[in-house]
Amino acid sequence: MFDGFDAVMLARIQFAFTISFHIVLPAFTIGLASYLAVLEGLWLTTKRDVFLQLFRFWMRIFAVAFGMGVVSGIVMSYQFGTNWSVFSDKAGPVLGPLMGYEVLTAFFLEAGFLGIMLFGMERVGKGLHFVATLMVAIGTALSAFWILSANSWMQTPAGHAINDVGQFVPVDWLAVIFNPSFPYRFVHMVIAAYLTTAFVVAAVGAYHLLRDNRNEMSRIMFSMAMWMAALVTPLQIVAGDLHGVNSFEHQPAKVAAIEGHFETREGAPLILFGMPDMAEERTKYEISIPYAGSLILTHSVDGRVRGLKEWPPEDRPYAPLVFWSFRVMVGIGLLMLAVGIASLVLRYRRRLYVVRWFHQVSLLMGPSGFVAVLAGWIVTEVGRQPWTVQGLLRTADSASPVAAPAVGTSLLAFIVVYFIVFGAGFFYIVRLMGRMPIPGDEAMASGRPTRAAGRKAVNVAVDESGRMEP
Repeated sequence: MFDGFDAVMLARIQFAFTISFHIVLPAFTIGLASYLAVLEGLWLTTKRDVFLQLFRFWMRIFAVAFGMGVVSGIVMSYQFGTNWSVFSDKAGPVLGPLMGYEVLTAFFLEAGFLGIMLFGMERVGKGLHFVATLMVAIGTALSAFWILSANSWMQTPAGHAINDVGQFVPVDWLAVIFNPSFPYRFVHMVIAAYLTTAFVVAAVGAYHLLRDNRNEMSRIMFSMAMWMAALVTPLQIVAGDLHGVNSFEHQPAKVAAIEGHFETREGAPLILFGMPDMAEERTKYEISIPYAGSLILTHSVDGRVRGLKEWPPEDRPYAPLVFWSFRVMVGIGLLMLAVGIASLVLRYRRRLYVVRWFHQVSLLMGPSGFVAVLAGWIVTEVGRQPWTVQGLLRTADSASPVAAPAVGTSLLAFIVVYFIVFGAGFFYIVRLMGRMPIPGDEAMASGRPTRAAGRKAVNVAVDESGRMEP
């Protein structure tokens, strides 16, 4: 069954599978925790109960997603000991404390205040409950801080020495934590989490607007999400460009794979589409813009861009996967920008809540953030290969001495269990999202609308064209 796969490749596939399930959950909960804090803050300042009802609506979804994220993260971390024990031994003195700091600060902060946020609304004062919600939101951001610091150190290692037994040991913790790629990758990931959440919220709002475009709660969540799409997507494009320039300086082989360049050139073109061929060492059928590659990466039309041929074949990342994953991520980003601009036009025309085709597009864009995050992580991780610690420790030298059948068997077990357990979790989250958000404590207390609550629901008054907004 596992013919053609060695233990290292199977271990890589297993880690890629588990981290793919895991990363979409923090990407959602980081943004959703902040959204909950904004909703509760608006409720406290405006005294409008609609914001409280929205808070309760999304809090249930956050609770399920947060629990799934914790479970998937624990499973993923165990693989460092089972499949990557050599890596754990060599990089443990640096990465171990960073992961410990994440637990001591972020996870303890989240866990300590999560119960108050979920169950304390009627048991503590409004101010204390809001503080609890803020602490959970800050905790999720802190978690991203430490995890991105650890992963960024693997991309651009700094602040360490190598001892007599070949272990990486820290000599400057500030240099370790704030390594060259960390600030760019942290900002890029946090903004990605906010956009991922925004488009999920927009999709839920659009779904319910398609059923009833007078529903006040649906209008508010859709409007808030569209503001995020319109204002934050341009910031993400700028952050991504800065991150790319940083990668060009510190990980030029990754950028060469992203760009599809095998030859080093001055005045390099920007290859929009093509088929990188690792055997022939060229990108076939390329469609490119002359000089644009050098202009973007070096800010000069005749800047020098290194090609993959400058590295030995064994040191090159697999260009086809990196090349196309990057274009998926960028393509989704441009679609997000288009949706944000369209929302501004419709808002100006006071048609944001009544144009059905735009709601249908927004509904289809719901999963787009998750796809972009996964594509971005493929670029990051595959683009670093064949290294676990860039330029210092090879992936092939990082694996545990475990036979391929053992790794393959555990991989099959992960696939079966994950699709059953997490499949049920995702199905339940979608069910929660699909319940009509109807104003009224009676409906929201049980999490499902009742007929009585439906008769009591107060919808926004609209004229025949549906132009009036809440």
